[in-house]
Formats: sequence, C-alpha cells, structure tokens
Amino acid sequence: MTLHDDAAGATKQERTEDPLPVLPFRESTLPVEVRVKDLLGRLTLEEKAGQLTQYFYTGDGEPIPDDFDIESLPPEHRVHIKLPQLIEEAVSAGKAGSLLFIRNPELANRLQRRAVEDSRFGIPLLFGFDVVHGWRTIFPVPIAMAATWSENVIEAAQTVAAREARAAGVHWTFAPNVDIARDPRWGRIVEGAGEDPVLGAAVAGANVRGFQGDLGPERILAGVKHFAGYGAARGGRDYDDVDISDAELWNVHIPAFRAAIHAGTSNVMSAYMDFNGVPVSGNRQLLTTILRDQLGFDGFVVSDANAVRSLETQHFAKDQADAAVRAVTAGLDMEMAMMEPAYTRLPEAVQNGTLSENVLDAAVERVLTAKFRLGLFENPYTEESATEAVLAAPEHRELALTVAEQSMVLLKNDADALPLDGESLRKIAVIGQLAQASRDALGPWVFDHDVTETVTIVDGLRSALEGSAEVLHEPGAGIPERFYPTPFDQLDTSIERTPDDYDDDAAIDHAVELASSADVAIVVVGQRQNQIGERASTSTLDLPGRQLEQLQRIHDTGTPVILIVMSGRPLDLRWADEHIPAIVQTWYPGTRGGDAVARTLLGAVSPAGRLPFTWPQHVGQVPLIYSHHRTFEPEHQQSRYFEGSNAPLYPFGHGLSYASFKYGNLSTGQAAIARGDVVTVNCDVTNVSDRDADEVVQLYIHQRYGTSSRPVRELKSFQRISLKAGETRTVEFELGPDQLRYWSAATRDYVQDATTIDIWVGGDSEADLAAVLEIT
Repeated sequence: MTLHDDAAGATKQERTEDPLPVLPFRESTLPVEVRVKDLLGRLTLEEKAGQLTQYFYTGDGEPIPDDFDIESLPPEHRVHIKLPQLIEEAVSAGKAGSLLFIRNPELANRLQRRAVEDSRFGIPLLFGFDVVHGWRTIFPVPIAMAATWSENVIEAAQTVAAREARAAGVHWTFAPNVDIARDPRWGRIVEGAGEDPVLGAAVAGANVRGFQGDLGPERILAGVKHFAGYGAARGGRDYDDVDISDAELWNVHIPAFRAAIHAGTSNVMSAYMDFNGVPVSGNRQLLTTILRDQLGFDGFVVSDANAVRSLETQHFAKDQADAAVRAVTAGLDMEMAMMEPAYTRLPEAVQNGTLSENVLDAAVERVLTAKFRLGLFENPYTEESATEAVLAAPEHRELALTVAEQSMVLLKNDADALPLDGESLRKIAVIGQLAQASRDALGPWVFDHDVTETVTIVDGLRSALEGSAEVLHEPGAGIPERFYPTPFDQLDTSIERTPDDYDDDAAIDHAVELASSADVAIVVVGQRQNQIGERASTSTLDLPGRQLEQLQRIHDTGTPVILIVMSGRPLDLRWADEHIPAIVQTWYPGTRGGDAVARTLLGAVSPAGRLPFTWPQHVGQVPLIYSHHRTFEPEHQQSRYFEGSNAPLYPFGHGLSYASFKYGNLSTGQAAIARGDVVTVNCDVTNVSDRDADEVVQLYIHQRYGTSSRPVRELKSFQRISLKAGETRTVEFELGPDQLRYWSAATRDYVQDATTIDIWVGGDSEADLAAVLEIT
C-alpha cells in the first residue's frame, strides 16, 4: 500500500541551511481567515488531500528491526506492521492532517516534530481520541451523567476530561455522542443522554462547553456525533439502516445537534449507516443542506471509521475514487481511515475534472481553521514533564465522586429499606462478580484508565464501614461471555471475565450461604462493560447467566436484600421490583464509583438521579417512550398487548429520594398569551422531610390541537435544585416559541399553533400538578 508520493519541497536538512521566511500564515497577529487563505494558496493538491486525511496510528513509535522477516507474514499482517512507518512517511511529506489513538505525550511530540519540522510548511497534526467520559480519571458513563439532570456537573466533568487528555497530547475528542436512543437494545445507548430531545439538547451543550471552553491550552475540540439519526437503527442493531420521517428527524434527532452547534462545537462526525436509503457519509442533504445551511454549522465534518471507504461496500459508490468524490462533495471534510484512505484519490479527481478544486479547498479551509483556532501553529507540542501531575490531580478524583453520587437513581425503596443504618450492622454480604470488578465499574469507551485506582463497590463499603461492620464478598453466579466477541477487548489488557472452568453451582451455593448468615445482602447484578457500547446490541434485556436465579435464592433465605444494578441500559427487573424492597441503578460509576455507592446506601447523600429513558418491563415492549402520540383509543394505550400491560416498569424522569417533596401553587400568571409571546411558569417546591436533598423539577406540556397532533407529554424544561430540610423554593420556567413550536409534516416547516396547552410540573413524566394555558 502506498500512502503518498515522494516528499515535495525542502527537507528538514535543507531548511536548516536555508530557513523559511516568515510567511503570512505564521503571523499570529493576523486574523485566522487571512492565515488560512495564505496557507491554502501554497499547498499542492496532494498536500490538500493530506490535510483531509486522518490515519489510525497503532504503532509504538519503534522502527521495524532490520533482522525482522516481514515477508514471511501473510499479506494482511504485513500491512499492519508496515502501516505505522508508512503513516510517518506521509506525515513528513505533509500528507496527513490528523492521527488518532496517540495516548503517549512523548510519542505525540515525536510525531508532531515530523509534521512541523519535516514537511514543507510545518502544518501541525491534530491528535484525536475517544475521550468519552474521562481520560485517566474516569467519570460515570454518559447515560449516567445524563441521569444527573445537571448541566453544571456534566460541564465540570468534561472540563477535567479535556484537561487530562490535552496534557497527554490529545487535541480533539470524538464526543459527545448526542444520538437520541429510544431502543435500549442498541448498545450505544450508554454513550448518549437517552430518549428525550430536550434533555439530550441540554446534555449536548454542557458536554461541548466542558470540552472546548475557550479553546485554551487545557481544552480540546469537541466532536459531536453521529449526524444524524444513528440511534434509530432498525431493531436496535448497531450499524443497521435508519428510516425515519422528517418530523421525527427535526423534532427528535436534530435538537441535540442544534444545541451542540449553538454551544460552538468545532467538529461533527457523520454516521455510518444508510439514512432513508442514502448513506450519511455521502448524503449532501444531511451534511450540507441541513447541517450547514439550516443549522449554521461552520466547523469541519469527519467521517466515522472507514465510513468513506464503506460507501462502496454499501453499494452506493462505484469504487473508492467515486466514494471520495461523493463524500467530499456532500460536505464531509476529513476521512477517518483505518487503512488506505479513499481521499488519496482526490488530487486525481480534480485533475480529471470529476471534482472541483473549490470543493476541495473549502474542506481544507475548515480543517486548517480548527488547527489555527486551537493554537497549534504557535504551540504544537505537549509539555511532557507536566503530564503526570495533571493526570494524578486529587481534585479530579473528588469530582468523579461527586458526579457518581449525583447519577445514582433510587428506583424503588419500600418501607424505607434504604438508607442502611451502618451502626446497627455487623455483617454485610456483598454478592456478585460486578461488585468487585475494577474494569467493569469504569464502563466502555475508556482507553487510558488505571484499574488500580478504581474503587469497587466492595472497596467502597469496606472503607465506609471500617471498624464497625464486616464486609464479605462472594462473586456468585458467572456472567457468560458474548456469543460474538468484541474487537475492542483486544485493546484492553484489564478486561474481566468469568473463567471457562467456573463452577456456577458451587459459586451460587457459596453466595447463598454467605447471604443467609449476614445482617443484609447487597446483591449486585447487571452486564459487563463489554456487553454494551459499540457492537454490543442485544436481543434480550434479561440478566445474563443465572443472576436472577441467584437473587431469588438469596431472597428466599429471609435476609434483607438490597439490589444494585450495574448497567447502561434498562434490564428486566420485573421479579426484583415485585420482591426486593430497594433497588439502586448505579450505571458504570467510574473511578470513585464504589465510594459513591457506599455513601448512597449508607445515607451520606440522598440519591437524586433521574431516569433519562423509559424503563420497560421486558424486551417485548421496546421501543417504549413516554412521549408517544394519543392515536386511536388512547384510553387503551396500556392494553395494546392482549397478554399484559404495556405500562413501563419505571417512567421517564423517575427517581426516588430519601427526602420527601411537595409541589404546589402552579401558576402561569396569565390565562392566555399570544403566539410568539413568553410566559413564566411558577411552582413552589417544599422539602417536607428532615434532611437536605436535591430534587429534579420537571415541566411537561401537551398541545390539545393544531396543525399536527402532538405527543401526550413532552419535557420542555427542568431544574436540579438543592433544598434544605423544610425549605420552600419557587421554581420558574419560561414557555415561549422555542418551547412551543414544532416541525409539522403538514407544512414541512416549524409552526406554533394557536391552541390550548396543558402544563404539568413534578418529579417525573407522570407529574399530576397541572395548569392550562391558552395560545391565541
């Protein structure tokens, strides 16, 4: 495979003897657009195509030994071994714009020197990586951060993630994932904010602000993904095609992208799949007409991995040359390529007239603009001596604890089974493989983690109860391996597995025996971190293996049971909800997760996380969302299936507290407003308990009639507030055109109707405190 032609222009040695003059693009006092235009005008077609190319760099920086017999290997192995060297040669020739998977600051600097010192114009590389929910400090997975319903805490977490990643040499993250996920079978539900466009938009903006800030030396470019509709894959099967209406696109999937663009995201990633019959990475309607012309995005678009090459695989493009032209013409600026990029064909396409050089230049301008805005031309290198101090900062770990605490969702708490009275307990049984799983507690999509820093649930309880209670652990039922292994496990040496020769019968017996002798049994169930995420869709929401059987046997011992669920999607908890008094959803809680779980169980904090999705009873109901339409015979909505109720197990926005809250005095101040006007909705919220706690106040609406029918309820605003015991606070929300307009298939545009609006305010999507507003 050839990645480039011979290097053009002066070599590093020649430049030492004859230094480059100070060119306008190097003048930091000039406007960015002036510098970009000057540099662009100096580049060859090959150098332009290079700026639009991002390579997977999987080497360690070491050269191939002279005595290594590479020719004895199969061709596909030879390519992988030679690839790092070929990529480095492309970098030196100025024919690579970005590399990904660089996590070592020394290697980053060495590769950057090749770009800056060897190539004709010293254009620095952009180093990208999936910094999804932390770098060294691992925060709860994104769906868990969404469960905080707190923009402030999400922004703070991603500010830390950016600081650590930038210290390690990373400039750009492929995050946040803002895909709306309404089918929990889809593995990548764990990466986003769940089912709702309003919550999703708030979370998207917070993520972008956290990553990018002012694009200073401790910030990184945000890469919002996957544009668009990726979360609506058929059957929840990752990579499968998507067929959605324009109304669903604009009302459900676009708002989070709009919010990210409004927050200033520098990058958007295109989705893999076919969208209404046209692959996204070659879809001009999506990438240019909607993304740029209608949403106003002015950054650069990158493909997902090999998505340009895949245009041929998807039987959309004739060949790789056609794929490259279709993608860049559609508005896709940079190709992420695992192997030989399709974009190496762009120079020839310009020369033979199948591609306008103006189209090529526009894409290059956007990539160069990002590099200038990030300050890479002035500061291309990472300060290696400072890296470890940043990664080890104790305040980062403390924030990880806070975020984990705020993400905990108390699903059920009958008879005040929680919090536990630590002083009255002498022996606590903790059951489950996930209770002591350092790697699983971190969740998927982490790459520079240190599992020795992970506080597991067992660790957290032992630390919190040291000197007062004995905390004993039995792993119990094994968790079966995936039927189809994931390639991501090959990148991680810390993966935890149930051994092949594991004796499930004996392990469950030991767990039941321990539980029967304890004051309380804390049973941890769920899925391993590699059973969710990319390439981890599922056909069932059942607990893997014999975890349910084990839970039932422990319940039968008569020992009080607390259930902890570690997952990134809803699981089938019908039996548990009927028989277990207290259930806590802990997600994959990150580096300090075990401490957060212990503090929650023991009452040091009151849980205030709220569900960012509707929790179904079983897989047969999905997709199940709260914001469905009334349709025909709405009074029979929960009896659509003849054999049982279609009601959710837990509604969207659900989450209990150790405190109690009373809602009252809901008022709009006026009975009617004109279209286009804004009204303030007021509601008093009182903490009627004897302990301080947070509450998430949620406002929902329903439009009774109009140009189109509207969902039975739609979240329109929310606030997470802290209330002291006995405190009352008046919470204010605004309702106006931004909240009341919607995209109608009848007009093929946004409308705001003169209509009647029902308003509810409360603690979840089933809130019953109501008011009515007329729109005239």
